[in-house]
Amino acid sequence: MEVFTLLVEVGRSKGDGLPDGSTGAALMCYASGKDEAEAVRETVAILKQAEMAPLDVTGYGTLQERLDEGHEIDEEERALMDRALQENAVIIAQMQPFFKGCDGSNADE
Repeated sequence: MEVFTLLVEVGRSKGDGLPDGSTGAALMCYASGKDEAEAVRETVAILKQAEMAPLDVTGYGTLQERLDEGHEIDEEERALMDRALQENAVIIAQMQPFFKGCDGSNADE
């Protein structure tokens, strides 16, 4: 098992827990799996169970792959990755909601 860093864009759905007025969000997740495809499947399944609406997933690879690409990974991020591995879990490390008219929003109106 390895831990993969995933950026998941979600849209709105009833009961998703996102802030009022937001059009969706970006979630930085650490997910364990035997490969990235499994980590993505598990992450999407868990987000759907949480009544979220996953739209797109971008994979950034394992810890070693990220280090090889020159990413700086602090101790807090490493600890979250270790937790995902130990618990065979998906950890949502950060959420950035999107709002209409703000940079990063995927709303067309």
